[in-house]
Amino acid sequence: MIWMKKDLEEQIKKQAKDRLLIIASNREPYINVFKEGKIEVRRPTGGAVTALDPVMKACGGTWVAHGSGSADRKTVDGKSRIQVPPSNPAYTLRRVWLSKEEEEGYYYGYSNQALWPLCHIVYQRPIFDATHWKFYKKVNKIFADAILEEIGKQKAILWLQDYHLALVAKYIKEKRPDIICVQFWHIPWPNPEAFRICPQRKEILEGLLSNDLLGFHIRYHCDNFIETVERELETKIDKEKTSIISGGHETVIRAFPISVDFEAIGRKANAEEVKKSALRLKREIFPEKGLLFLGLDRIDYTKGIPERFLAIDRFLEKYPQYKEKFIFLQIGALSRIHISWYKNLNDRLNAMAEEINWKHSTGDWAPIILLRQHISYDDILACYRRADVCIVSALHDGMNLVAKEYISAKTDNSGIILLSSFTGSARELTDAVFINPYDIEKFADAIKEILDMPATEKKRRMKSLRRIVRENNVYKWAGRVFEEIEKFWL
Repeated sequence: MIWMKKDLEEQIKKQAKDRLLIIASNREPYINVFKEGKIEVRRPTGGAVTALDPVMKACGGTWVAHGSGSADRKTVDGKSRIQVPPSNPAYTLRRVWLSKEEEEGYYYGYSNQALWPLCHIVYQRPIFDATHWKFYKKVNKIFADAILEEIGKQKAILWLQDYHLALVAKYIKEKRPDIICVQFWHIPWPNPEAFRICPQRKEILEGLLSNDLLGFHIRYHCDNFIETVERELETKIDKEKTSIISGGHETVIRAFPISVDFEAIGRKANAEEVKKSALRLKREIFPEKGLLFLGLDRIDYTKGIPERFLAIDRFLEKYPQYKEKFIFLQIGALSRIHISWYKNLNDRLNAMAEEINWKHSTGDWAPIILLRQHISYDDILACYRRADVCIVSALHDGMNLVAKEYISAKTDNSGIILLSSFTGSARELTDAVFINPYDIEKFADAIKEILDMPATEKKRRMKSLRRIVRENNVYKWAGRVFEEIEKFWL
């Protein structure tokens, strides 16, 4: 059975019955910003938003998120609510307002200088600052209060997203133990030895174990979490049921590999707006001839962008006959630039691109184009459609939905993907060409391998990858979560 939007709608109507569905995340699905004196709507990039927006369109309910856009306050009603999507409203977005000090401590501080590097084992030392932790707790309480206000006296299912809100379920359950709390952890969960350095580890584990259902992308992350709890807390672990009982409360642990709306991406990729974007990008960026390699990521040290540059450099050193036959376009919006690690990475990428281009350029050709800005969804799909090769070289990633988006957009079965073995998506996308981003020599050879690969083999691989993503789409992902909820609590 291929899950479709209507299947998820029917399932949730049957299961949730009179319960309100609430999703909560740090990032909002639609952002209002001022641009040239007018208010513009933007869709942020990122796996959680990409996956959850179609689910909410199908199911309705309320999404609680931090209002971060410059024009967000101008567009909400008196209760900080706005109906979204703007063109065809399907659900409510409730925005939560944070001061700069709160955002600095909770988001830029504890979330992204402690938890993010702690969970992504890429050898970036986490920073555990007591003030950051104070604001992390404070903002989690702000979110919990906003959620309780939205729920009122209704029955509800609360679906929390990611590492920013690890304590919310605990604050909710203290006041409303009847609310079904589910949390999906979108990033990896590290092994117990790595996690034990966290000074606040017990509070974080207790917060997560306040949920009724806790989901991770892959079984390995579930096992890491269970082993971490076993070492750190006095609990009862039911290995047959894969659940943990802590303080009399049971939390079921499950793997739910996240995905994308395969059919919708394919339809949109063939739309006139995307074709117009492609024509404009052809004039501005795309190579007139030759192949287009694409990297599309936030500028983040976990994404393996410097490793891509090094692999391109080494590839051209080893195989100079491929000069002028391709361009590598790296697109990435600047991210968390307030944190020194990210600023240093941005500076490093500038220097690397300039050095590699100087080293290998011939006439008016240079191998790397580095585009660091937000681009529209139509432009992203146009890039997917045009790209002959998509490089996903994350050093450690919970899933990585860029890979699945690229596959979904390739409706003509063209293209091929170079995929890091250290992504969750590598477990599913078995016909990708796999790379170890730390092994630059073999990374460079993998580029040559795909360039020399027969067209028939590339098409076979893409057909197989598209079948996998089509069958395991975002509606199946959400449906499996709600099947688990029904099994134990409805």
